[in-house]
Amino acid sequence: MTELAAVDYEAPNAEQQFVQSLRDTGFGVLRNHPISKASVTSIYEHWAQFFNTSEKDNFVFDPEKYDGFFPQALAETAKGHTVRDIKEYFHYYPWGRCPESLKQEISDYFSATTQFAATLLGWIENQTPTDVAKNFREPLSNMINGSDQTLLRVLHYPPITNGSVEPGAIRAGAHEDINLITLLPAANEPGLQVKARDGSWLEVPCDFGNLIINIGDMLQEASGGYFPSTTHRVINPEGHDSTKARISLPLFLHPRPDVVLSDRYTAGSYLEERLAELRSSDAKA
Repeated sequence: MTELAAVDYEAPNAEQQFVQSLRDTGFGVLRNHPISKASVTSIYEHWAQFFNTSEKDNFVFDPEKYDGFFPQALAETAKGHTVRDIKEYFHYYPWGRCPESLKQEISDYFSATTQFAATLLGWIENQTPTDVAKNFREPLSNMINGSDQTLLRVLHYPPITNGSVEPGAIRAGAHEDINLITLLPAANEPGLQVKARDGSWLEVPCDFGNLIINIGDMLQEASGGYFPSTTHRVINPEGHDSTKARISLPLFLHPRPDVVLSDRYTAGSYLEERLAELRSSDAKA
């Protein structure tokens, strides 16, 4: 199976290579980037411990604010799927609830990656053709300024044992992200795949230290489809790997709700429409 190529963040042509990858596949992979590997390692370790304790039940999500812990029984059902994903997760917002012992570390990481995301949005805008960029109602990096919608999701994919999985269920069903861009440090186990234009699935490099970035639906909308929001999934491991848990840490960059994406949508109206679709899908699951 073909694998996406990683771009060296420190290379002279990194900006061009990275944005070309986003244009071609909806995904870009960076190595030698400034996000701390030690920080990611520590977060993985501490949150793996959290998911293996009953403390998580003290933070069950708020159905109005959507912060807190989502147990596996309430995990998402990907659009077009009939069974829930095999995962549990925690939604961290700077304004939301968080275990006190984990708060400082996750807050620092949130700040660092959000700032880096603004740099990458600047790269994307710099490399966007003039006739496409004229559709941006404001600079891309400015769209996230002051936003309280950006979400850091700490995902825990539990070990898969015989009889523990509903037929047809996988760790994350094929889906697209709603937001502008998503930043994801390579998880501690493989499984992430992206759908190519010919319908085949490409492996996303899981070398620890890589940073994976993908286009979301909002940037696709704002760019008039120039940047594709590409379908991706997390497949189930096989053999001995199925006994390993997987931690993942996607940061979903959301604009302020008042940001105009296109003649059809503001960021707020787009998000509400998609969340309504997800709620409808969950009701049918």
